Amino acid sequence: MKGSVRVGHVLGVPLRMHWSVPVLVALLAYGLGRETLPAWTPGRTAVVYTIASLVGALLLMVSLLLHEAAHAVAALRKGVSVEDVTLWALGGVTQMGRPRTAGVALLVAVSGPLTSLLLGGIAVGAGIGVHSLIGWGVPAAVLVWLGWANLLLGVFNLLPAAPLDGGRVVQAVLWWRTGDRERADRAAGRSGQVFGVLLIALGWISFLRGNGGGLWLGLIGLFMVIIANAERQRAGYATALRGVRAGDAMSAPVATGADWLTVARFIDEVAASSRHSVLPLLDFDGRPSGLVQLRALANVPAGERETRRVRDVAVPVSRCTVATSDELLTEVLERARPGGGLPVLVVDHGHLEGIVTMHDVTRYFQLHALGITTAPPESAHH
Repeated sequence: MKGSVRVGHVLGVPLRMHWSVPVLVALLAYGLGRETLPAWTPGRTAVVYTIASLVGALLLMVSLLLHEAAHAVAALRKGVSVEDVTLWALGGVTQMGRPRTAGVALLVAVSGPLTSLLLGGIAVGAGIGVHSLIGWGVPAAVLVWLGWANLLLGVFNLLPAAPLDGGRVVQAVLWWRTGDRERADRAAGRSGQVFGVLLIALGWISFLRGNGGGLWLGLIGLFMVIIANAERQRAGYATALRGVRAGDAMSAPVATGADWLTVARFIDEVAASSRHSVLPLLDFDGRPSGLVQLRALANVPAGERETRRVRDVAVPVSRCTVATSDELLTEVLERARPGGGLPVLVVDHGHLEGIVTMHDVTRYFQLHALGITTAPPESAHH
C-alpha cells in the first residue's frame, strides 16, 4: 500500500504501517479519554485519562494486528503465499495469493473475525474480573471498551459483503456450492458494492445530523465500493481468460535489449523504437535476466546515463512472473506475486518467446464482452 513503511515482521511476514495509523491512534485515544472514560469512571485526573486512553488505543492496534496475523497464519499453513500485512486507518490488509480451494478460502476468511471475537470475549471477561477484584475503575473500563471494540470488529467483518471477511465467507460457500469461482467472486463483489453504497448514504445522513463519526462510516463505505468493484473486474478478467494459455495471449516478437548496455545506449537502440513501456532484458547467454520500465530509465539522471548499466535499474528475473507458453494464463497470474504479475515473461527452454502485458489481457476481456471466446490465431502476434 502506498504511503506505508516497513516496521518489522510478523511470523516472517513483513509488517507495514501506513502513515494514517498514528492518526487513528490519536483519534481513538481522544474519543476514549475525552468522552468514554470520563462518562464511565468520572472524577479522575486528566493525566489518568490520557495515559489510559493511549494504552487502550494501542491495545486496539495490537488487536487489529492479531486479526490480520490470524489470516496470515491460516494462509501460510495452507500453502497460500503472503506478501505482507499492513495496518492503516481503516483496519488492516493482508496481501496474499488466491486460495486454491473453497475450503482453504473459507478457513482463511473466518480466522480473522474469530480471532477478534475471541479477543473481545477475553478482554470483556478480564474487565469483569478486574471489576470484581478492585471495583469499577479505569483499568476495568479500558478492558471492557477494548473487548466491545473487538466484538464489534468481529461482527462487522462477518457482514456478507466483500472485501469484508464475511464477503469472503459468502464467496467461499458459493464457490463450493456452484464450483464456479468467478461467479462466486462476482456475487461477493456485487454485495460489497451494494453494502458500501448503503454505508456511504448512512454516513452522510449521520453527518448531516451532526454526528462527525458519519464521515468515518462514509469513508469505510467508499473503500468497500472501490475494492469490491476491483474484485468484480478481476473476476470478469478470470472468466474471459478461462482456457487461454500464455502463448495464446503473448505479444511476440518483442523488442529486447542486452542488460549490459548503458542506459543511454539502451534508450537510443531499444526503447526509442519499442511500443512497450516495459522491456525484457537478456544476459550474455541470451537468457531473460529481467524487465526494465521506461519510467525507471527516465528517473536516471542525464549525467549518469552514459555510465550506468540498464540492469542496475531493472527488475531482476527472480522478481518477475515467468511462464511457459502452454501454461494457463489464469494459473500463471494466480501464482504470481500478490498485487502484481504483469507483464509475464513467456520462456521456453531458456529462450524468451514473448511477454503478456495488461494490453494483451484487456484485449481478451474485450473480445469476451463481444461474445468471442477464442481469439483469432494471428492475435497472438499483434
